[in-house]
Amino acid sequence: MLPSGNRMRRRDDFTLAVRRGRRAGRPNVVVHLLQPDQEPGAAAPPLVGFIVARPVGNAVVRNSVRRRLRHLARPHLDRLPAGSLLVVRANPRAGKARPGELAADLESALDRLLRPASKGRR
Repeated sequence: MLPSGNRMRRRDDFTLAVRRGRRAGRPNVVVHLLQPDQEPGAAAPPLVGFIVARPVGNAVVRNSVRRRLRHLARPHLDRLPAGSLLVVRANPRAGKARPGELAADLESALDRLLRPASKGRR
């Protein structure tokens, strides 16, 4: 389970991360990451939020996908910069995805976002 101090709860945080953060899409998930410009003294914990909409499945399926994503995101907390906002949005395919596929997609998207941005890329 994701620690409560790392759970995103405010709508403004979700909106900010989705609109201004970098994005990496995979077949089962889309990950948005916003890394704030902070001074080294500030040590706010990274916040992680999940968006699992109705096209993923009924309520049972959506809650199952959300729980699986929360479980998969926990080991990656130490990789996130302090004060960053991470939003994981499940695509409709996530409802039928095997746990290994979901884990691979999440890890691949995070690896892409946490790589240093190249200057030649737009």
